Amino acid sequence: MQSIRMLDQHTINKIAAGEVIERPASVIKELVENSIDAKASAITIEIKDGGIPFIRVTDNGTGIPKKDIQIAFLRHTTSKIQKDEDLLHISSLGFRGEALASIAAVSQIEMITKTPHEITGIRIEVEGGKICNEEEVGCPEGTTIIMRNLFFNTPARRKFFKKPATETGYISDMIQKIALGHPEISFKFINNNSIILHTSGNNNLENCIFHIYGKNMIKHMIPVKAEADYMKIIGYIGKPQIHRGNRNYESFFINGRYIKSVILQNCVESAYKTLLPINKFPIVVLHLQINPKYVDVNVHPTKMEVRFRDEDEVYQWVLKVLTERLKKENLIPQVSWESTPTNKKDKMVPEPIQETIPEPFEIPRTPIVSSPTAPTTQVPFSPTYKDEIRIESKPLHTLPERIKENTTEAVTSQPISIFSSTYHIVGQLFKTYWIVEAENKMYIIDQHAAHERILYEKLLKDYGTQAPFSQTLLEPWVLELSLKEQQTLKDNISLLIDFGFEVEEFGENTYILRALPIIFNRPLGKDFFIELIDLLQETSFGNVYETKLEKVASLACKAAVKAMDSLSMAESRALVQQLLALENPYTCPHGRPTIIEMTQYELEKKFHRIQ
Repeated sequence: MQSIRMLDQHTINKIAAGEVIERPASVIKELVENSIDAKASAITIEIKDGGIPFIRVTDNGTGIPKKDIQIAFLRHTTSKIQKDEDLLHISSLGFRGEALASIAAVSQIEMITKTPHEITGIRIEVEGGKICNEEEVGCPEGTTIIMRNLFFNTPARRKFFKKPATETGYISDMIQKIALGHPEISFKFINNNSIILHTSGNNNLENCIFHIYGKNMIKHMIPVKAEADYMKIIGYIGKPQIHRGNRNYESFFINGRYIKSVILQNCVESAYKTLLPINKFPIVVLHLQINPKYVDVNVHPTKMEVRFRDEDEVYQWVLKVLTERLKKENLIPQVSWESTPTNKKDKMVPEPIQETIPEPFEIPRTPIVSSPTAPTTQVPFSPTYKDEIRIESKPLHTLPERIKENTTEAVTSQPISIFSSTYHIVGQLFKTYWIVEAENKMYIIDQHAAHERILYEKLLKDYGTQAPFSQTLLEPWVLELSLKEQQTLKDNISLLIDFGFEVEEFGENTYILRALPIIFNRPLGKDFFIELIDLLQETSFGNVYETKLEKVASLACKAAVKAMDSLSMAESRALVQQLLALENPYTCPHGRPTIIEMTQYELEKKFHRIQ
């Protein structure tokens, strides 16, 4: 075994550089953040061949004084903080004093910089962390840094680079994120002498999104603005119709810093939970302004991760802001009848629209029109359960009082209505869709998706205003839990009681489950309890609550009327009335649309009545 020895400084610098600099996009992130901290109003990024052989970043910021130019390339030298207490009030993007030193350790650097108060600028060359040349030059105010041959002295790292086109994609994505975080700065991105992106820098976030994502995206985005005790949120969220298959379009910023946050990611996706199809993700650009003492950005060398002092408080407030904002918006997707190729093999003979509907129902389902003489539904008896239903007293999913009190009025506005009360139900199509005429528009309603949403929201309303129902087990279930599972159970026992479970300790590693919550007259099983314990080990209350909602959605789907079920006209009227009364009438719990619209103008255009 070899003896322990001290590494030389050159090796230490290379190892440390690997933590901060992973690929060309990492270099650009660090250099551009330095430019932003230097109060630049215009930043140009130029690359060649994926940024591996050449990167140039030019800004019009304050520059670096001549006396500081050499120490700027030393590790842990910075102008952003002076003592550890400053970490509690960080307003700059950089503060660790590692960026320039890390880049210079694994590449060839040329820097030209000038401050407003100096007559001439200075040019310095650094290779592998060592200064090779320094001279005074004439140059404009600001800083230009040219990086050549990334990882030239660590060939093993170069093997892990992707193709230049792939690395360019990483760089482009990083520049877009930073530009979205700073609409007050004009960004220009040049790849192999071609301008890829150029933002205006007019401090208009909507305009910035337009330059990056295009006009078709921005016209389907909704502005968001709200303020609470120590937090402020501003940004844009996409309507459900412009969802994506991955999370690349979820952009979060804390005090101008682009971050990756599981808390905010889960929060946003929870707000869209029943608005998007499964495995689809929303498009959001959200800026969170938070008092620095409530958030820690000194978590990772890349500063892409943050910790909130009170994660649940942030989660609950942002979720409420987004949920209420989505409720206010008309989310009905408009039909665009463009000419599309027709597959002759898929021809169908359409059934006529029916004015008179056969009477329902040949299969058991939850009724749409309740009968005053119908007997009260009872929980079906099972030998596993006692004939006893208990009601706990504590409501679920409450918002922290401090945040609730300080939330601005913009968050609590009333949801908009779909269409006026003067509508006409035309009839049923394909025994699945109902056509409704209102004002100058035609609406098509999916009866299964609509009924599913009605049942789902009724359950949620019951959970929000009533205590959870539980059923005592005739024979309690005995569970053996690991030490970690036991601790998780103890830490979250009040939450599990709120859900309707009754559980108690029964000896070493053993617990007894005496009662289970009831949804749709069905007790949830032991597997659901174990699933909650597993989730609580990894995540917060919000995600556990969403798991319960998924169970509710699944049961609502099974109980709702199906496609090809014939409804009476009375049932269809009740269906439409109940749908219009919902907070979210736009999608089923799984994210499929319940209703789409087409204007009279679009229809007449299709028949060439309008040119």
